[in-house]
Amino acid sequence: MLRLYKKLSKLDFIFVILIIGFTVLQVYFTMTIIDYVQGIVKAITYVNYHNNPGEISLELAEMVDSYGWDYIKTIDWPDSMKSLILNVADASKGDIWFNGGMMMALAGLSMLVQAIIAILASKVAADLSTNIRRDLYKHISGLSLAEIDKFQTASLVTRTTNDIQQIQLANLMTMRMIFQAPITAIWTICKIHATSAELTATTAVALSIMVISIAFIMSITIPKFQNMQKLTDGLNRVTRDNLTGIRIVRAYNAEEYEKDKFEVENNAFTRSQTFTGAAMGFLSPLMLVIMNGLTLAMYIIGSRLINKGTTDYATVTSFSMLGTQLIMAFVMLLMLFIMWPRAIVSAKRINEVLNTTTTVLDPKESKEFSEVGTIEFKNVSFGYNDAEKNVIENVSFRVEKGETLAIIGATSSGKTSLINLMARLYDVKSGSVLIDGVDVRDVYKKDLRDKIGFVPQKGFLFNGSIIENIAFGDDNIDNDRVKRAADIACASDFIEGFDEGYQYKISQGGKNVSGGQRQRLCIARCVYRSPEIYIFDDSFSALDYKTDKKVRENLSTLDKESTKVIVAQRIGTIMDADKIIVLDDGKVVGYGNHESLLKD
Repeated sequence: MLRLYKKLSKLDFIFVILIIGFTVLQVYFTMTIIDYVQGIVKAITYVNYHNNPGEISLELAEMVDSYGWDYIKTIDWPDSMKSLILNVADASKGDIWFNGGMMMALAGLSMLVQAIIAILASKVAADLSTNIRRDLYKHISGLSLAEIDKFQTASLVTRTTNDIQQIQLANLMTMRMIFQAPITAIWTICKIHATSAELTATTAVALSIMVISIAFIMSITIPKFQNMQKLTDGLNRVTRDNLTGIRIVRAYNAEEYEKDKFEVENNAFTRSQTFTGAAMGFLSPLMLVIMNGLTLAMYIIGSRLINKGTTDYATVTSFSMLGTQLIMAFVMLLMLFIMWPRAIVSAKRINEVLNTTTTVLDPKESKEFSEVGTIEFKNVSFGYNDAEKNVIENVSFRVEKGETLAIIGATSSGKTSLINLMARLYDVKSGSVLIDGVDVRDVYKKDLRDKIGFVPQKGFLFNGSIIENIAFGDDNIDNDRVKRAADIACASDFIEGFDEGYQYKISQGGKNVSGGQRQRLCIARCVYRSPEIYIFDDSFSALDYKTDKKVRENLSTLDKESTKVIVAQRIGTIMDADKIIVLDDGKVVGYGNHESLLKD
């Protein structure tokens, strides 16, 4: 957690200092209020004695009746009685109003200070979560697919949402209570100890019982808190899979199957929450018993002290309130104990991502491209993390500017892995991939990917209008270029068929358009960029033969200077390519044009 505090700004640290200062002021107000409560009790007692001196002694009542209080004040009373008699003689309702007024004024100031503390604490906690969320999102965006595969999407979503929320809530409570609780506790103990050793001992016993109880309960609940975030990952994963694959779930009548999977994760989460909730819920009545027990003990001991003449009822009352304040201080700490175990786990999970360095790094200095539109693989081998063997083995070829390279092969032969290396979504294990004459590891990723237009195997559309999807990443959308890209991808007809046209809203993932329409929009997005190199990863599979042929014809006349890489399963899609690579189990088993491969 301490590492994350580095993300606070200088202004936030100033706010923390102000929170500490205001907290001391607020505790001072609270303690002073107790003093004025003591004053009110004394004033009420003195006014009562003033009006009913017989409650002190019958002899005093007779003297007051005969001579009045002014005479009583002139008598040289014994030291044990002097203070009481003189205070009673001077008692008036004005003392009650004064003490009550000061108490209410201090209560108002305390409320104001607490409001300021709450505002500052909210600002600090919100700034911390905002900075963590921004840095985490930026860091995840820079991770390679290898690291993203390692964490899994559902877990990353949890870390950027629920984990950060846990940290924000914990820090919000911390900023408001972490300073107030110990200051209140220390101030209260000192105040009690300065007056009565007996009351101090009583308070110490109550605190010992409370600390032991809290320590025991926390020892059995912290492991459960630590496991909760992992269980949240499981819930998110199952829910995400079900919602993303809802069409498959319904097509296979697998609703009950998915429901059972969800129930397993949900019940595990519920059991963990029920256990921790019950354990922590036990603390509330325990605190209540200890608080009332301490108050009762103070009154019992206080009554004996009053009988001895070493204290008075007002002092005992004020110290019972101090005892309540002390217990409340520990209750505040208890709330932090409840929230912090889970927040610490969340912080560890976030730091785990932030401390993960991407394996696909930019070089210190980028080399200049020496060619235009060329692709070359030199003895390239590649395998995924923890894989038993390489998915690509010793692949070599070269594609010149303006040529079309087709890649074909059986399922899992390494076609997609091959083109992922071109865009440097992964790094090779051995060999080198050259784009425009330079190893992709020797140029900045941004410069490399600016040269490439990529249409992935699974076409993905973002939530937004069609025009925003086609011009994705462009802040200054060129409507003419959008229309031209849609024409080339044979998407104009169905786009203009929508009432909203290019402003038609696409749902997340493109679920409200057909597979063929989604592919054509993804192709249009690629064409809009006008890259040097086009990469199509089985991007024509959902198109009918006629549309497939028309799109390819449009692409061939689009820019004869551009290099094109096409992964496909249909022979008709690739037979016109200048070069064709046939892959089998990650190895090149055929290389040439359509005619030469037929002869072989």
